[in-house]
Order: sequence, then structure tokens, then C-alpha cells
Amino acid sequence: MNRFVIRAGAACAFAVQAAAPGAAQNYPTKQVDLIVPFVAGGTTDTVARLIAQRMNDNWGQPAIVNNRPGGGSTIGTNMVAKAAPDGHTLLVTTIAFAINAGMQKLPYDSIKDFTPITELASIPLMLVVHPSVPVKTLPEFIAYSKAQPAGLDYASSGPGTSTHLAAEMFNTMTGAKLVHVPFKGNAEVLNALLGGHVKVHFALLASTLQHVRSGAVRVLAVTTEKRLAVLPDVPTIAELGYPGYELSSWQAMFAPANTPKDIVAKINRETTRMLAEPEVRARISKEGADPVGSSPEQFDVRIRGEIEKWGKVLKAAGMAPQ
Repeated sequence: MNRFVIRAGAACAFAVQAAAPGAAQNYPTKQVDLIVPFVAGGTTDTVARLIAQRMNDNWGQPAIVNNRPGGGSTIGTNMVAKAAPDGHTLLVTTIAFAINAGMQKLPYDSIKDFTPITELASIPLMLVVHPSVPVKTLPEFIAYSKAQPAGLDYASSGPGTSTHLAAEMFNTMTGAKLVHVPFKGNAEVLNALLGGHVKVHFALLASTLQHVRSGAVRVLAVTTEKRLAVLPDVPTIAELGYPGYELSSWQAMFAPANTPKDIVAKINRETTRMLAEPEVRARISKEGADPVGSSPEQFDVRIRGEIEKWGKVLKAAGMAPQ
């Protein structure tokens, strides 16, 4: 699938508006810290390091990735919320940013304390089952889950992750009877799924496509708005009778609130240009993600919509803060 969509018109309009002489002329003037609120080695960390390397090469100042995991990504995120708004401390995070806004009482405001820069990449999910589950289609799967007296267990990589909330939204919209079994990360989930210890998972394409192709797991549907180019025969959940069901995990970049618009425009312009490079696109695609590269205005609309959507899902699942 190729969803690379640098929307030049909007991005250029923003850049022209902010092109007057200002802080961006000399930016960056010192080291740029890309705060990743997760442990090193994951897809988000990989994307951040690709961007940091290009910044090092092109900007004349060092750029480093600073992994600050903890608190479900809130510790590193809070560091950026409290950082100086000069463009030298940036956040590279995931859909967890939007989910946390509706799941926790946070030490920051997810809208007021950040300036959206761009969506970097999108990661599709797919509903997979162990081959021992006696279903081949989504309607059969839903009926089978309802027929289980205690429901049908599904695995997630942890409470509040996209692999968890994909299933909770699925329960709400379809009436399926899926019961949450959280694990400590995606590697544990895959081991349990491949071993048949759990039977169902809303899996990230990046980590599970090889197992679909080998026949180790069976895919029933994808969570995206449109079918995936790599799985053209697999339907979306939405097209099977549940319009409005859509979920893709994502990586994105934010700056602290009140970062000057011309600096935001420069970071956006340079980052989206980096995302357009064939080598970078190929490396991100290898991670099972699709480069995006939206304008600040487009991403601002998207993040507000994501926060609203996941707030509703969390409330329906009884996971919103009391």
C-alpha cells in the first residue's frame, strides 16, 4: 500500500504565511532533541532515528533521539510539554498520545500544550485468529464469539494500546463477545498467538504479515478505511457491514505549544521532504508502515478527531477516568 500524501498545497500555503523573516532563519541554533516516549528498538524509534539522521546531515546541528519511556508514554510526552517552545525539543510519538487523552488524568493538556507538526507514518492493523478457530469469515467469527459462554479471549500488547482499543471498538460496533487478555508487549502476544495459547489478536501489519503469509495465523479483515495493497483480497471491517469502523496506528511529530509558526513551518517542510526520499520511504515501508507527511493544519484536524474518537471508545469500554 502506498499512502504517501504530502499535500503540497496546504503545506505551501502554511509556509508562505510563515515565511516572513523570523526565528526560522537561523533555526536550529543548537542540538535538536527528538523525545521518543518509548523504549528503543520499536517502529516509532526507528522512524525517529531516520528523521534525526537526516536532520544531522542537512541542518548543520546535531539531532539525537532521546528515549524516555514510562507512564504509558506520558513521561516523555510531559517533558516536551514543559520544554522551551523554540523547536529544539520535539516529540515523536504514536496513537498513544490521543488514547491517553481520554484514558488518564494527565500532567499536560493534549491540545493546549502542543503544536502539531506532521503525521509521519501510518500502521494498519488486521484481525487475525489462530488456525484452530473454526471460522473463515467475519460474520462467522462474530457468531462464534457470541456462542462462547465466557466469550472469546483476545490478546493485546497492553491496556490502552491500539491492539486493545481496536477490539473494544469492535465489540461496541458489532456486538461481538471478546474478552481482553493483556500482555507486556507485542513479542509476548505473538508467541502466545503462534502457540495457540490465545486465539484472537488485532495485530499490527508490521509484525504479523509474515505469519499470515506462512499460514501460522488466519486474517479475517483489516481495520483500515480501504483494503490494503499487500492484502487485496482481505475485506475491511467497515465494508462487511460496520461503516465507520476504522483504525490505523500512527507516528507523529509535535512541538511544545507557542513554538513560532515559522519554525513549525520549517520543521514540517524539511520533515516532509525527508519522508519523500525513496530511501526513507523504503525503510519505513519495511517496518510495515506507510509514510504520510501532512501539513500542520491537516494534522491538527486529525489529532483533534483522534482524541474525540478514542475518548468515546474509552467511555463505552468503561476505561475513561472517573
